[in-house]
Amino acid sequence: MEKFGKSQSVTRVEDVRFLTGQGRYVDDIAPVGALHAYFLRATVAHGEITALDLDDARAMPDVHLIVSADDLVAAGVELGLAGSTVKNRDGSRSAAPLRPLLAQGRVRHVGEAIAMIVADTMVAAKDAAEAIGLEIDDLPVHVDLAIGGDTIHPEAPRNLAFDWGMGDETAVQAAIAKAAHVVTVDVGDNRIICNSMEPRGCYAEVVDGRLHVATNGQGVWVPKGDLVRHFGLDPDEVRVTNPDTGGGFGMKAMRYPEPFCAAHAARVLGRPVRWMSDRTEAMLSDNAGRDLTTTATLAFDANYQITAYHVDTIANMGAYNSQFAQGIQTDLFSKVLMGTYDVQTAYMRTRGIYTNTTPVDAYRGAGRPEAIFVLERAIDEAARQLGVDPWALREKNFIVPAKFPYTTATGVTYDVGDFAMVLASAGREADRDGFAARKAASVAKGKLRGQGLCYYIESILGNPAETTAVEFTTDGATIFVGTQSNGQGHETVYAQYLSDQTGIPAGQITVVQGDSDQIATGGGTGGSRSVTVQNTATLAAVDVMLEAFTAFLADAEGVDASAVSFDDERFRIAGSNLTPTMLEVADMARDAGRDDLLRHSASIKLDNRSFPNGAHVTEVEIDPDTGVVTVDRYTVVDDFGNLINPMLAEGQVHGGVAQGVGQALTEHVVFDEEGQLLTASFMDYGMPRADDLPMIKFRTECVPSTYNPLGMKGCGEAGTVGALAAVTNAVLDALWDVGVREVEMPFTPHRVWQMIKKAKGDSAAA
Repeated sequence: MEKFGKSQSVTRVEDVRFLTGQGRYVDDIAPVGALHAYFLRATVAHGEITALDLDDARAMPDVHLIVSADDLVAAGVELGLAGSTVKNRDGSRSAAPLRPLLAQGRVRHVGEAIAMIVADTMVAAKDAAEAIGLEIDDLPVHVDLAIGGDTIHPEAPRNLAFDWGMGDETAVQAAIAKAAHVVTVDVGDNRIICNSMEPRGCYAEVVDGRLHVATNGQGVWVPKGDLVRHFGLDPDEVRVTNPDTGGGFGMKAMRYPEPFCAAHAARVLGRPVRWMSDRTEAMLSDNAGRDLTTTATLAFDANYQITAYHVDTIANMGAYNSQFAQGIQTDLFSKVLMGTYDVQTAYMRTRGIYTNTTPVDAYRGAGRPEAIFVLERAIDEAARQLGVDPWALREKNFIVPAKFPYTTATGVTYDVGDFAMVLASAGREADRDGFAARKAASVAKGKLRGQGLCYYIESILGNPAETTAVEFTTDGATIFVGTQSNGQGHETVYAQYLSDQTGIPAGQITVVQGDSDQIATGGGTGGSRSVTVQNTATLAAVDVMLEAFTAFLADAEGVDASAVSFDDERFRIAGSNLTPTMLEVADMARDAGRDDLLRHSASIKLDNRSFPNGAHVTEVEIDPDTGVVTVDRYTVVDDFGNLINPMLAEGQVHGGVAQGVGQALTEHVVFDEEGQLLTASFMDYGMPRADDLPMIKFRTECVPSTYNPLGMKGCGEAGTVGALAAVTNAVLDALWDVGVREVEMPFTPHRVWQMIKKAKGDSAAA
């Protein structure tokens, strides 16, 4: 990885296409003449559907089809969307109520799809929706993040989806009871909406008797398997494609009703059907992120060594189990429960609850940001209560390098790490020694300044298996991948890596993704898996190519295969002046009629995941008169192992930090007591803007992973994992001097102003 010319910062080749309006998104490529689908959605959060009269709407001009849940059932379509479940603490299975493609008998959140209208135009479809005779009798609404309330699903008494636990609770309680110091903190993790630049969309068609669905998701094989299941088709009868996608962030990785309903309409009508969400529709129907509260307790001995950790969480599932939801705040949270700290006595309990709100699922980080946020808030609170330096308290409790590989209290084995080295680097990069002077300057201006630290670790998730295929063409080579770019720069980094390993010019390599007909299997994108897993598969495919081309050259030259070598750019043959490139050997094979040598593939499965880690250091300045929080400095030092393209890694960190800062400062989903979404447009939902962020200082310190041959660690979600606690700790540090002792995201000006006034005993803050 250190050879000159490799692991270089190469600008993204796809950006020219995107920035000049040449991206091909699903709404751009829908077939000419495709019909438009529109979904009638619930306007109440909970109620019985007492009437659904479709006759007048079906008679409207230009309307081709209107579908309800009953119509889907009558057509033999499997109605229930699949969703993961976990085991309860008592060993029983968690609740698994039906989540129908279209509401069946009852609606359970505002925005739930009730019927699909298919018409020549979107205007005609919306007009027909107005003609549907829909009556809903209201039922009591439960939106509180608490167990109990009026029942949403009979399968879930007290609205309890699951009661999950991990660890030895008795041992933890005993350790807490005898601890020299005990620190408890309550941490709220506010609900947010993804708001990807491109909303969700799809089109469906039947081509030569096969169902083809194009969707802007995060992979094609899971949707293909779902289409096979819902419609009872043979896998060969289904093709799924995924064109350019304008952002996913986990939200587009899971199942939604619309593609299946569009597929049903295309099969019934024999015509293509397209659907594209608008922004408010997305806010009402896209799975939300986060939305949980946690009480965390740390026990310390007299020397400030952590002896036990107890976590008790209540997590909102929304109205239904989404695809990964139950696993996110249980298993995925637990992957990094104890973070980078050497503690073997830990217990985690999570209870999931149903509410009459949009379902909650993966959002950038999926469980790991939630876990690290709680832990790093607890560590910071402990430092304050114990009167010790928060940096020193962390370092004192770090897992030391000599203990790796290290198996955590929750059974995850970290391969490598040098956390103290990374932390020291962060202190230098952030100019920690200069903070006192900067704080004094802020005070002189009448402002408050605080510094916040978060040391995070995350576990790379998703499918550990992947496939790469490489095909040689007359123009170069095509690499077929099983992941799916949502803006991460895959076209650049995959071509760059294949070029590094083969000498094929990157400009002659075409990356093909998102087509279930082009490659047999793939894991899609999610959990920061893409570059590590996909490039490991590419490395295996290169080995297959080298073996095949070596045998071909040896046979052509009449030498033993051991006489043929490859130096990452050219083949060399002992005793011969022949030094062909990979492309030249492919041309030789083509001329010899050896078409079998023009396509090579390999599949791999990693035995273990990698563990990116690093330190985020934030400085905020707060105007006490207005409550405005300004993130003034932001420094990140990450250990991502070996990097293929440092520039792209830094860009991923910038994006993740922006999303974390957005949640901390401005983003917040608000429902009223009747379950109506009050933040259903950009007028009301506080997306972060450019002036909410400073320049982000970024550095990497490399401790190569031993869990993959590339020594890599994923980087896609790391920025978000570290940002929440770094910003929150900085805000509390700034407000501490005016008496504020508890803070809660998001730190909007009004909220912060109220915190300051309350701390000063000012009744005007009420």
